Amino acid sequence: MDIHLQPVTRKNWEEALTLQVKEAQRSFTPSVAVSLAKIAIKPDGDHVTYLPFAIYEQDSLVGFIMHAYEEGTDNMYWINGFLIDEKQQGKGYGKAAFAEMVRWITKRFPECREIRLTVHKDNHAARSLYIHFGFRPTGEVFGEHEEVMVFSVN
Repeated sequence: MDIHLQPVTRKNWEEALTLQVKEAQRSFTPSVAVSLAKIAIKPDGDHVTYLPFAIYEQDSLVGFIMHAYEEGTDNMYWINGFLIDEKQQGKGYGKAAFAEMVRWITKRFPECREIRLTVHKDNHAARSLYIHFGFRPTGEVFGEHEEVMVFSVN
């Protein structure tokens, strides 16, 4: 498996917009369009930087993931907007892409001591994946349905 992350740019953003999850999963993660809109709108404030990535298996687009962070912190490094296209699920791409994103964050930001994410309370598959990687619930809830999880970087 040759999973790699490429920044979403003028060259691949339209292709990224075609990605979607299964209908039953649509309330669990924002669409790629909503994630990309966050870059301009900055709903979490001007201090947050958003970095969107297309997930490729060799030359084929299979998913999307976004990293958001607050410069000058050691615990405000977030993974969000993570999805594998409905046609590509069940092939191990999610695990490989998630591992690659965690590696990328820890390599790019050596000051990072915690990576955070949220997971919908009914998204049992994603929650299991995150726990497998060492993420733990913080007890915090974002909105009505999103549990905050954290990964401690050694």
